[in-house]
Amino acid sequence: MSRLINALVCASLWLLSPTMLFANSNEAETSTTVAGSFEAGKGTFLLNGKPFVVKAAELHYPRIPRDYWEHRIKMCKALGMNTICLYVFWNAHESEPDKFDFTGQNDLAEFIRLCKENDMYVILRPGPYVCAEWEMGGLPWWLLKKKDIRLREQDPYFMERVDKFQKAVAAQVADMTIANGGPIIMVQVENEYGSYGTDKEYVGAIRDMLRKNFGEEVTLFQCDWASNFLNNGLDDLIWTMNFGTGANIDKQFAKLKEVRPDSPLMCSEFWSGWFDKWGGNHETRAAENMIAGIDEMLSKGISFSLYMTHGGTNWGHWAGANSPGFAPDVTSYDYDAPISESGRPTAKYHALRETLAKYSDRKLPPVPKTILTIKIPEFGLTEVGPLFANLPAPHKDEKIKTMEEYNQGFGSILYRTVLPELPTSTLLTVNDAHDFAQIFLDGKYIGKLDRRLGEKSLQLPSVGKGVTLEILVEAMGRINFGRAIKDFKGITDNVTITENRDGHKFVCDLGDWEVFNLDDKEEFYNSMEYFPVEAFTPGDDGRMPRGVYRTTFNLNKTGDTFLNMETWGKGLVYVNGHPLGRFWEIGPQQTLYLPGCWLRKGENEIVIFDIIGPKKAVTEGLEKPIIDKLQQTAPITHRDATSTLDLSAETAVINGSFAPGNGWQEIDFDSPVKGRYVCLELLNSQDGGDEAAIAELYLTDADGKRISREPWKVRYADSEEVKKGNHAADKTFDLQESTYWSTVSGIAYPHSIVIDLGAPHTLRGLQYLPRMESHTPGAIKDFRIFVKETDFRY
Repeated sequence: MSRLINALVCASLWLLSPTMLFANSNEAETSTTVAGSFEAGKGTFLLNGKPFVVKAAELHYPRIPRDYWEHRIKMCKALGMNTICLYVFWNAHESEPDKFDFTGQNDLAEFIRLCKENDMYVILRPGPYVCAEWEMGGLPWWLLKKKDIRLREQDPYFMERVDKFQKAVAAQVADMTIANGGPIIMVQVENEYGSYGTDKEYVGAIRDMLRKNFGEEVTLFQCDWASNFLNNGLDDLIWTMNFGTGANIDKQFAKLKEVRPDSPLMCSEFWSGWFDKWGGNHETRAAENMIAGIDEMLSKGISFSLYMTHGGTNWGHWAGANSPGFAPDVTSYDYDAPISESGRPTAKYHALRETLAKYSDRKLPPVPKTILTIKIPEFGLTEVGPLFANLPAPHKDEKIKTMEEYNQGFGSILYRTVLPELPTSTLLTVNDAHDFAQIFLDGKYIGKLDRRLGEKSLQLPSVGKGVTLEILVEAMGRINFGRAIKDFKGITDNVTITENRDGHKFVCDLGDWEVFNLDDKEEFYNSMEYFPVEAFTPGDDGRMPRGVYRTTFNLNKTGDTFLNMETWGKGLVYVNGHPLGRFWEIGPQQTLYLPGCWLRKGENEIVIFDIIGPKKAVTEGLEKPIIDKLQQTAPITHRDATSTLDLSAETAVINGSFAPGNGWQEIDFDSPVKGRYVCLELLNSQDGGDEAAIAELYLTDADGKRISREPWKVRYADSEEVKKGNHAADKTFDLQESTYWSTVSGIAYPHSIVIDLGAPHTLRGLQYLPRMESHTPGAIKDFRIFVKETDFRY
């Protein structure tokens, strides 16, 4: 009956403008609020009974300074959008169990009210998991204090906590749905679950929570990829697809149109760009490809949400990490989006605005004025609190424990023990250091272990009895995608030393640890004893001491700026108490965005925690960011310049051909074969060109099931295009169908990739996904596959 009443009300209201339908925030509790509806009609969405195409701009309130929220919303409206799409980040709202924060930067309701005041509808995506290149995909770290927890499954504790969170969100905004006269037209159930598993009961349980908390009238939807949306698709939900710039749009919706011919079509994440990782090139996507895709969708009446329209910033410790392997994301979430990290319109913005204007029945609003940008002259940090002279009281434990077991969520942790006499060189192995470990003997730096690079061991020199071993581990973002989101920090298992005596290996598991928790909290930085920087000189490595640096600087006027961190090592920055995020000298990001609204005329305070130590303790404010400058020695390709794969003595498991066109293809071997190293030799392409490209690869086991790709590593690739884009060979198993490995133009076939699976497997076949574009550039035609238990010859 309630749906019928709403339909009758809507039939009389569909002529009203969005402004008339929306009551302003001061009237939200009065009788002038008008109920509306949003639902799926035949081949279209219906807003108040009238066909409606969603043109949504994705942006995230925690990534934008609160003072700039309305500016960014107005930027989206002036672009030609009619809706704001946003995630709700659980871990930002519940940093401790049962302590919910919806104030200040976390004021979700206020952000949605601002959308309403600016005549923008809202698509709410409350998770509980959001991905978004955000710490642990939005899940709070304290869930890991229960070590056996099953995340994103019907684990009783996990579901209990999700229910509490969803109730807390609903208490803030459930009365802001369109049925209640508010701007929220749709609410998402979970997020891309097909990329995690197949569990319709779990997805159904999340749906039931949302129905219970938001009411029966709310329109619910779920999003996934065209390749997996049926795995968890629930019959009573709207289904939307996620895909990126350049994709073959008809192909992306083909299966949905087949199973639901009358469904409205929507790309709920049309990826405008991509995110950056530490040690990789800055990601960009061509504006013309993005605009062509949006133009095509709108010409066909297809709704979309542009992810991201404005990316913003991963303040403090909120940047996540990608998987397989460990690829931590940088602080900037610029995303090569139409609106830059600092809220400025880009060339992409203006070009897209021209296109969207064609699909608007009214003149677009003027583009808001850009916020003033200022330059701050170089200044030095005047005080330093040396880290090793300011350690807190330790815990004492025989066995290694993770950071979470000490009730620590973020920051760094120092493990200390005393070594036995080691008369010869010894191998130290840390299983595993999450994420960046530095090794010291009696205070002297010995080396580092970088999780990104798979480093777990290093050689210790011979030492006498009683030498102190210290392992300083910095936690970076927890993995935000795939099964590896259960990402403990610190040292996750054990530490061993391996000696060779008379030709025999002796392995000793070290114990008797002192553990110092260096939490990323203001209390830790304030507790330090500080000394004048001039009292210290650079060490043999040219660096100043590891520790916390601080000073004040004065401004005559305020405005946005970009702090230059090029002379610093690795760590975190705070200005006037605001966390700006992580820096790391390897790049590509070299500056940190500092919003003018966080500065003040007169005195300002800056605090920098550098876990490596700066080469020079100075900084300055630039008018433009530096987010595309790598300065590291480790190559980002997977071939030694002097090595060439030799397959002359090898026998292929199979010789075959792929079919032309988009979509997944599977090849079965003639019989199962056991091996650890797999080589795919590509002989030619479908288009006759010299480039080869692969979006994704899987290998199947004896039962035809996909094996885990978490331990995979690229052992060799003959060619990788990393100058014109990030198309290295590890893109073949990065869990992202829109990214791809590509060889360099001008290098002739054959092309080869060798993958180390991490352990031997019995393999039955291979699954291959070409690029998503309609003309499938670089699609492979003929190939050979080799499988070996030992590595190939190079």
